[in-house]
Amino acid sequence: MEKPLEITKEITISQEKFQEAVSRVKNIETFKVYLTENVSNDVTLLMEAILIGSNALDASDLHFEPEEETIKFRLRLDGVLHDIFVFNKQTYKAILSRIKLLSGIKLNVTDRAQDGRFTITIGKNEIETRVSSLPSEYGETIAMRLLDPKNLIETDSLGIRPDMLSVFEKEIKQPNGMIIVTGPTGSGKTTTLYAILKKIQSPEIKIITIEDPIEYHLKGLSQTQVNPKKGYSFSSGLEAIVRQDPDVILVGEIRDSETASIALQASLTGHLVLTTLHTNDATGTIVRLMALGEKPANIAPAINLAIGQRLVRKLCPSCKQLKLASKEEISLIKKEIEKLPDDIKKINNLPEIKQGIKIPKPTGCIECDNAGYKGRIGIFEFFKNDDELENFIAKSPSIVELKERAIAKGMATMKQDGIIKVLQGITDLEEIEKTTGE
Repeated sequence: MEKPLEITKEITISQEKFQEAVSRVKNIETFKVYLTENVSNDVTLLMEAILIGSNALDASDLHFEPEEETIKFRLRLDGVLHDIFVFNKQTYKAILSRIKLLSGIKLNVTDRAQDGRFTITIGKNEIETRVSSLPSEYGETIAMRLLDPKNLIETDSLGIRPDMLSVFEKEIKQPNGMIIVTGPTGSGKTTTLYAILKKIQSPEIKIITIEDPIEYHLKGLSQTQVNPKKGYSFSSGLEAIVRQDPDVILVGEIRDSETASIALQASLTGHLVLTTLHTNDATGTIVRLMALGEKPANIAPAINLAIGQRLVRKLCPSCKQLKLASKEEISLIKKEIEKLPDDIKKINNLPEIKQGIKIPKPTGCIECDNAGYKGRIGIFEFFKNDDELENFIAKSPSIVELKERAIAKGMATMKQDGIIKVLQGITDLEEIEKTTGE
């Protein structure tokens, strides 16, 4: 992909203008009205309206998708895409040029993918915006990711159960070792890592990050961004970072064997390493590192904690309702909850699963755009390493064998964690089934 210009350009929106828009843009329907009022304006004002309304709705992504006659504009809210508006080709041509200019993407390149970024400044809040352009059958598609610092949360807001939170907070304060967060794109891995950084940050320790790109800027950290064109990759950057005498190192993602090797060695030599890996669950972390060429003898003593996670939609508090669970739902819940250790059931105050139990269901109201959901929360599984598991890992077990051993030692799966959240009235069973895919 073509790389953007080094300079990050900026759109400045006054706090007053943003608050006026927030008072009007309450949901998707009011955003459509707001855009209709601004579509005849010049492209600078129209682009402002698009960004203001998207931020007012707390959208994570904006998509412009050319079709044969028109261009569809969609927003991702709480992980789900919604159709917002349809632009004509002439208007989109102006929008596309404006986005390219802002993000440092070459205007005259239309036949290959490009990446860029710019900053939206609203009052004192700076929202980094990542832009990706891609050639398609009917023109260039644009995807924009909004990275709003106000979405950075504390560790106790991630959705980690009380029994897991005590393990989590102990492990993130260890002087060395590795904590790996796993899951697909969009599962909240970066949010979890930054929540850890916020929790452990202090003047007594030095924290250095290497990312691609830097997603959020935190004061008091040394943050660095890879630049492969200049020979600054995750592996070469990590080698340099280790020589800077850090206490904590955040590696945005382990993608290759060289980065994996250096990160593991750093974790074994007095550094706490935080990173992400693309695997389906927590136990898959070990096998993935082996697939990258690492020896079990190096992996076993390095890993402190592997976290598997997904994001599920929370039920709208204004309209959710408790309804009698069906026989099938009771059977599904019972099957998972019965496998849990008694201490987890007790700490989370889980009810007896029997006929007549009520579980929450989505309804839909004006507060949630009739979706029945508002906001998202994590569901997790923790693979906590210990001496017994360390010895087991050294034998190169399969994912199935490792997961069975971890469950036998008390690990709750993501599905079980999700069902606990159903019983606590946070989300619904359909959302858990859809997200865990089990």
